[in-house]
Amino acid sequence: MINVGIIGFGTVGSGTVRILLGNKDVLKERLGFEINLRKIAVRDIMRVRDVKVPEGVLTTDIDAVLNDPHIDIVVEVIGGIRPAKDFILKAISNGKHVVTANKALLATDGNEIFTAAQDAGIEIGFEASVAGGIPIIKVIREGLVANRIKAVYGIINGTSNYILTKMTDENVEFSVALKEAQKFGYAEADPTLDIEGIDSAHKLAILAYLSYGIPIPYKNIYTEGISKISSQDIDFASELGYKVKLLAIAKATPPSPPYQGGENGGVEVELRVHPTMIPKDYLISKVDGPFNAVYVEGDATGSTLYYGRGAGAMPTGSAVVSDIVDIARDIKKNATGRIPVMVKTIRDVRIKNIDDVISMYYFRFSALDKPGVLSKISGILGNYNISIASVIQKGRRIGEAVPLVVLTHEAKEKDVRHAIEEIDHLPVVMDKTVFIRVEGKEEG
Repeated sequence: MINVGIIGFGTVGSGTVRILLGNKDVLKERLGFEINLRKIAVRDIMRVRDVKVPEGVLTTDIDAVLNDPHIDIVVEVIGGIRPAKDFILKAISNGKHVVTANKALLATDGNEIFTAAQDAGIEIGFEASVAGGIPIIKVIREGLVANRIKAVYGIINGTSNYILTKMTDENVEFSVALKEAQKFGYAEADPTLDIEGIDSAHKLAILAYLSYGIPIPYKNIYTEGISKISSQDIDFASELGYKVKLLAIAKATPPSPPYQGGENGGVEVELRVHPTMIPKDYLISKVDGPFNAVYVEGDATGSTLYYGRGAGAMPTGSAVVSDIVDIARDIKKNATGRIPVMVKTIRDVRIKNIDDVISMYYFRFSALDKPGVLSKISGILGNYNISIASVIQKGRRIGEAVPLVVLTHEAKEKDVRHAIEEIDHLPVVMDKTVFIRVEGKEEG
């Protein structure tokens, strides 16, 4: 028997408990031994809950979980940074293996936690920290272990994906779609972490750590949310053959001068979260509503795509239980440490500055409808080595502002920002230019 103690009994905790109790016999048949839920630490024992647990399991004493010598695995599902970090470090110091769903904590303090676990010979499971029920952590750590990871593209925030899907399908503005997401429980009362890309950046930091062996790089991830995306831009994107998604991107690229790296010339990694236009015929662009998907490109496997529910009590609880099972198996076989907690740091990996990123771009200018405007704008773009792939100009209102949409070939971000700054100062441009990065096929 392997004994488990859980800290927290909210959404993820409830899903975990429901699976551990409801599928107890199934787990025993598959494992050959029992996973026993020994304690759950909660703030209020008297609170009415949907999941019934055996008498004596609930406790308000956190030390009843952390200090119980019979508990083998501690599961942290309270979220946040403190006191979750303190509980995990105490569990590690007490020789207990840990499972956590806490992406924010791992993104900010994961290096410290993983080092403590490595030093103590403790295992940490964190499958539930990224993409809910999609086993993407196991895929990268184990399934694709033979590959050099060339790129990871993720739709890894269900709230933002639901909002963008609503805007696309029903031609409503961001504020309307957000209210509906809140109404149906897809968005929190304060949705900042989701809509501003922070939650996606937390998850991308973990994926980048696993994919490229660099210390968890959350602070170095360029992050931009979806709150400024308009239905007008979504419509123009559709006309050009694209859909707008909040994409988390990790991409290995050749080093840019003057950086030469270490052995074999080194490598740079792009780490960015922002609204992105993706071709409609790409599989990942078809991921709608609250669903998640992660595309991983390996040098041996080529392109692979993983799809499913990225949040919710049962999908995330399933991921938590999968970690419990993996660690329990290792304990039984005296094989803890089979998969190292720490990824060895690769010293010649550098995170590319957003200014040096090369991408295609969508621009929407608010320009006066008069002769010579397009030539002025295209002239400035040309001065910064930005080549135009296609142009859309709809409606004629002589002397009034109209949208002028430009799709570019690949250009450097720094050049794009300088060009836009110059264009926005033209007397014929009436509002700030909107730009969205474009991933996928290069326009001919």
